[in-house]
Amino acid sequence: MRHAYDDAELLALVRRYVTPGRRYLKLGDSVLRMPSPEYDRFVQALGEDARLITPDEIAILLEGGWRERRTAAWLIAVGRRTDFRERLGELLLASEVCCAGSAYCVALAGFGTPRDADLLAAYLDRYLRRPDLAYDQTVAMGALVFTALNLGGDQAARFLGPDGMWEQWLHDAPHMPCTVDPAICLSPIRRLCAFVDECAETK
Repeated sequence: MRHAYDDAELLALVRRYVTPGRRYLKLGDSVLRMPSPEYDRFVQALGEDARLITPDEIAILLEGGWRERRTAAWLIAVGRRTDFRERLGELLLASEVCCAGSAYCVALAGFGTPRDADLLAAYLDRYLRRPDLAYDQTVAMGALVFTALNLGGDQAARFLGPDGMWEQWLHDAPHMPCTVDPAICLSPIRRLCAFVDECAETK
């Protein structure tokens, strides 16, 4: 992992893309509560940066900490940089840092192909077996359900149902309520993907 405090190349990218206006903190659910005209400026700036950032710069940000990775994932999502699909899947599965997994899930859901569904399912296959870990299971489930609905497939079906891994994880995870309807997980993903689309459409 690269650290901005001793890496001039990474620090320059952090100052350009990550920290202006504390962007890294606003990416996620909080952007949905942002008032206008702040929201409009945020959408415009994120869309512009997603077009301007180079693949090499994205790759460098993905080597940083959670702030850099989270921001990079959102720029990937808005910029439709599907060439980073496999890298996002690797980072999601590794779960090395906090606060970035939801951004990977939003990007994969936004791409919305069967391969993206496979990557989300691989994460759930691993982490629904870990009720001791409160990582990104709920957002990954929402992303998979969203992707499956758009594909018209049943990629999420094997996790759901009375004897599925989802119900078992909810039952065994001490930090979770006994039941969480996957539809509740779907709603924020749907709204965040709509936000991505709005940013992508800015000129």
